[in-house]
Amino acid sequence: MSSFRAPRESLGVLDAETTAALVEGMADVAVVVDAQGVVSDVAYHSSDLAADFSPDWIGRPWLETVSPETRASLEALLDEATEQGVTRWRQVTHPSLRGSDVPIQYRALQLGQSGKVLAIGRNLQGMAALQQQLVDAQQALERDYWRFRQVETRYRLLFRMVSEAILIIDAPTQRVVEANPAAGQMLGETPTRIIGRPFPEGFDNESTQAINGLLAGVRAAGRADDVRARLLDSAQEFLVSASLLRQENASFLLVRLSPVVPDAAQTASMPDLKARYLRVLEGAPDCVVITDTDGRILTANGTFLSLAEIATEQQARGESLDRWLGRPGVDLSVLMANLRQHTTVRLFATTLRGEYGSTTEVEISAAAVRNGERPYFGFFIRDVGRRLSTEQPASPEQTRWLDQLTERVGRVPLKELVRESTDTIERLCIEAALKLTGDNRASAAELLGLSRQSLYVKIDRYGIVAEQASEPSGSGKK
Repeated sequence: MSSFRAPRESLGVLDAETTAALVEGMADVAVVVDAQGVVSDVAYHSSDLAADFSPDWIGRPWLETVSPETRASLEALLDEATEQGVTRWRQVTHPSLRGSDVPIQYRALQLGQSGKVLAIGRNLQGMAALQQQLVDAQQALERDYWRFRQVETRYRLLFRMVSEAILIIDAPTQRVVEANPAAGQMLGETPTRIIGRPFPEGFDNESTQAINGLLAGVRAAGRADDVRARLLDSAQEFLVSASLLRQENASFLLVRLSPVVPDAAQTASMPDLKARYLRVLEGAPDCVVITDTDGRILTANGTFLSLAEIATEQQARGESLDRWLGRPGVDLSVLMANLRQHTTVRLFATTLRGEYGSTTEVEISAAAVRNGERPYFGFFIRDVGRRLSTEQPASPEQTRWLDQLTERVGRVPLKELVRESTDTIERLCIEAALKLTGDNRASAAELLGLSRQSLYVKIDRYGIVAEQASEPSGSGKK
């Protein structure tokens, strides 16, 4: 922070009315506290904010106007103002008369030797609203994604569990794209070995001709009558039916093989693994925290204890998870509100603060689970601070050019080195643009901010040869 070089000459002596107008104009809420920590005056920038707070602040200790979990932060603010005169920004939350708590960020200034403190506050409700909008948008994307995944999962499950043999065949090449386990069992092969092979294969000549006629009729008319077919080395007879499927620009044939005497379906039961979940969660590399509906910790695994820099689980039990999150009063409120509304939250970005000052970038996913009449919330916190950089390494050509440039320093004038370096960088940028656009020169020129004629001149100048001819005609599109 920098100060005025000559405040008295620049600002003069401000009277009380001018100072009050300045403070009221720059702060959403301004509070004057006496030496005993009692509110002596308060001003609000808007009537909406004034309606959120109790009108009887004046005459009350300021600590009584904030929520219990943020009183420690307010005490630190007052102590810092007394010791240093000017404080840094600290965030607290005030109970609201109209609903959820209001987060306010304060900075305090000691007023002379009287012991009074002036605190100016910024309303963080707008930030919380933006965070809520972001979470809502992410929730919508997640719902669409999981709806698609659920449809795909149901398809895969049905495809595998159906007792009839199902084959999905590429219509132009007539090769198997997918096969379910029942198809492998009927054809005497595993499904993975059937994929990629031509169909029909392994049937007698009469059956092969009948199946080929069936597939040709389906490709031409969309439907055809079922046919009977028999394998070469088996007396088992199948009823073969087919239908046409179109997916984007591709055509597939859905072929069903129904045995004339169907086999009894076999069912298998999966072992119950729920008893092992607790041991897996306790040893998980991600933090697992379970809280009640107020956000107070019921249990936490060892990974969370390590990131939060606390020794035992007993130290965390009963404490609010908000104590360790990056933005007290904001992050947990947003998470809890979305859990109550949507029951799940995914990839919520924030930080986790340790007891001894460490800060870790994390992503939080959470779920609300009902246990009788009292739900509880599970939080899965992942440390993302050590993710590897996705930057691409320098190419061998770039490394070689830098080495050559370094070797020529002292032997070639600087002006010539700069000119050659500029030409080399320009050529590399043109090659990168052509690579990004698939050698489409019109698109590359637009990407580089050049006209087509300028790009053509530079391509000829540097002798750049395109991997494939993609020059558009007319509109400039591939």
